[in-house]
Amino acid sequence: MKIRYLHTMVRVLDLEKSMAFYELLGLKETRRHENETGRFTLVFMAPPGQEECPVELTYNWDGDDGLPSDSRHFGHLAYEVENIYDMCQHLMDNGVVINRPPRDGRMAFVRSPDNVSIELLQMGEALTPHEPWASMGNTGHW
Repeated sequence: MKIRYLHTMVRVLDLEKSMAFYELLGLKETRRHENETGRFTLVFMAPPGQEECPVELTYNWDGDDGLPSDSRHFGHLAYEVENIYDMCQHLMDNGVVINRPPRDGRMAFVRSPDNVSIELLQMGEALTPHEPWASMGNTGHW
């Protein structure tokens, strides 16, 4: 039996705000599907050159009363980054809270506007720990 990964889906409450967050991570829109009958929009976003690994943002036009408040039933999305310190600084400079800072030079967690946990992992070997990251505490849940 063959199996092929397709995508990970997360529901979003504000499509533009969520897309802006994933764009900060470096993802780009690869395709979009608008369904007037079902009154929803699907936006697929992926890292450049990795269009086969998208996250699907599902936006219900009439709101989504069924969206859990914490989204923890989902787990997390994970992305490998070239320089975890640079990525975390870029996110912080754009108003994103670093929930679990990269104290070890290897791993960090942030949350999307819809409370989806995003794990960031350093490509290759961990970077040498240094400030401000090494002594930065956790903020909220990750």
